Amino acid sequence: MRFTVFFLLTFLFLAGAGENISAQSSGTRMTKEEYIKEYEEIAIEEMNKFGIPASITLAQGILESANGNSTLATKANNHFGIKCHKGWTGKTFHMDDDAKNECFRKYKEPLKSYKDHSKFLSTRRRYAFLFELDITDYKGWAHGLKKAGYATNPRYSQLLIKIIEDNGLFEYDKLYKIDRTKLAKNPKPKNDISPENAKYVETTSTGRKVYSNNDVKFIFAKTGDNPYAIAKEFNIYKYQVSRYNFLTKKDPIKEGQIIYIEKKKNKGKDAYHTVQSGENLYDISEKYAIRLKKLCKYNSLPKNAKLFPDQKIKLRK
Repeated sequence: MRFTVFFLLTFLFLAGAGENISAQSSGTRMTKEEYIKEYEEIAIEEMNKFGIPASITLAQGILESANGNSTLATKANNHFGIKCHKGWTGKTFHMDDDAKNECFRKYKEPLKSYKDHSKFLSTRRRYAFLFELDITDYKGWAHGLKKAGYATNPRYSQLLIKIIEDNGLFEYDKLYKIDRTKLAKNPKPKNDISPENAKYVETTSTGRKVYSNNDVKFIFAKTGDNPYAIAKEFNIYKYQVSRYNFLTKKDPIKEGQIIYIEKKKNKGKDAYHTVQSGENLYDISEKYAIRLKKLCKYNSLPKNAKLFPDQKIKLRK
């Protein structure tokens, strides 16, 4: 009998341990990029309601919640480490922090945490001076939060600034009091390079015309073109055709589409590009034949960054 009880207890323990291990190894942890995509709209909305830079809100959420993966975020939907404080009447969650078994606010969903964060900063006197700063002054806000005692980490302001700059979060602050519904309705701009205005280079033995953009050779695709056929025609590898043009296996090549047959340059001949509604960094990379990686580096932006009309994008160092 004792053996049977021991066996059952051991089995249950191992089964429970197995569940924990599988959950931890299942790859369900949210990445920083996924976190930004998930909460960017909320941060922008709160910015326009309360005047708190969206970059600061997102950076604090990323830092305080470990990209939404911390115990406090997963168990209590608390993304900003806000403790109970005097007057809190909502649900609570207790865990060790600066002191043992501290009381933290618990929310029904992350959205409530974001809204309470806005209310928390905008209604406390010690943070009032922050609202006198320009909405784009994320550095001033970061240093101000540390000065006001939001966190005990001596490097808190530097950590926030690094997150903002590494991920281009400052671009969201430019959406303060902008009617985004009108922006969304604007059509995506078309690439203005055409056979009529492109720089002609040569005609191949097969009769294909080759053009140049930023000293990078390209062609206009014709019906039936595919990466393999183009690679064979120009004596390059199929993967090069795909890589030069951001093509995946599922992407069809359309007639008239610009197809680069050489590697894009590290910089453009112009200093800046002024963003049109609907453009992204991929579009600009194609338009100026500049490597996407370099555009991201020059502008401190992730490759999937949202761009906004009249924004200036550097094309060279």
